[in-house]
Amino acid sequence: MADCGLLNFATCLPQALFEYFLGLLNAIIQPLLTFVKGLLSEPIQIDLFVSLWAIIIYILSMFYAFLILYSGFNFIVSGYDSAKREKAKDWLRNTIIMIVLVQASFFIYDLVIQLSSVMTSAVINMIDANFFLLTVDNLANVGLEISFFLIYVLTLLLTSLMLVIRYAIVAIGVVLFPMAIFFYFVEPLKPYGLLILNFLGVAIFVTFIDSIVLIGFSKLIGIALFANFKILVMISAFLCINVMMFFLMFFSLIKAGISVGNQVVKVISTFK
Repeated sequence: MADCGLLNFATCLPQALFEYFLGLLNAIIQPLLTFVKGLLSEPIQIDLFVSLWAIIIYILSMFYAFLILYSGFNFIVSGYDSAKREKAKDWLRNTIIMIVLVQASFFIYDLVIQLSSVMTSAVINMIDANFFLLTVDNLANVGLEISFFLIYVLTLLLTSLMLVIRYAIVAIGVVLFPMAIFFYFVEPLKPYGLLILNFLGVAIFVTFIDSIVLIGFSKLIGIALFANFKILVMISAFLCINVMMFFLMFFSLIKAGISVGNQVVKVISTFK
């Protein structure tokens, strides 16, 4: 803002008042914005569940010997049937790969979370911080920002809730991840493993997609058509990522569940 003087006092005073008032409103939403940004970009802490993860690993390890013995038994009884011998070898190879992945699942899961966090942070840091704040651009914009301020706050609260739910799902996912790997390499349980892996993958990387959506909306402000409706663009951006998170996470889970159900029906039908 230019310095106030006698020559521009009539225009400077209203602008100073608007900036002061919007500064108060920004002070209200700033903690929410910081909270949302942290949930979007900060790595999820999974150390709290390491003891529970260790229990799951211990339980799964009880099946390792059985699976290896099963592979050896199939290899012995296959005789000169090359197809059965190859199948037994594949089963043994998959069992060894599964054991390695299950034992390292905590570190693999943490690495994937860190990768998602780095990717998301890189995109979010490209967004102008002023995009999320109320600014004095013109009189029409100020009027809309004051009128829709409460809706903007409610939208940020809804976004925070969705991100907290996602945070909890991903944090607990470290316990489900080794189970998903185990299920994936056991042929009858493979659909269940895919279901869990798909759901956790979407839950982990959905914030990266959110960041791309946010940077896309932030660029709209540079277009004259949207410059006078900044508050509406901000609200639309957060509503968009809320809807997207809901459908990407829960719709993918429902779709995978239906797929598993179809697989179970096919297996049951073979015994009739």
